[in-house]
Amino acid sequence: MITVTEIVSPGCEHCARAKKFFEEKFKPANPDVKVEYVDVAEERGQELVQKHMIFASPGILIDGELFSTGGLDEKKFLQKIAELKGEK
Repeated sequence: MITVTEIVSPGCEHCARAKKFFEEKFKPANPDVKVEYVDVAEERGQELVQKHMIFASPGILIDGELFSTGGLDEKKFLQKIAELKGEK
């Protein structure tokens, strides 16, 4: 199973926009992908920020690998997920 992790900051507009995309568009069409949210202020959030050198929110990880920071390019994200699923 593919896991997508969004590292979110409270009050972050880009974080809210990405979460809305995941909840309303992505998850209903991709029930086989796990989406989780980690608050940057939590211990795990701090560990991920330091490990991946994330300087802008949200940080988006796919299977533990850094995909993007500072916003989500939905088209590139969907292309990456399709590649991981073996789709064209």
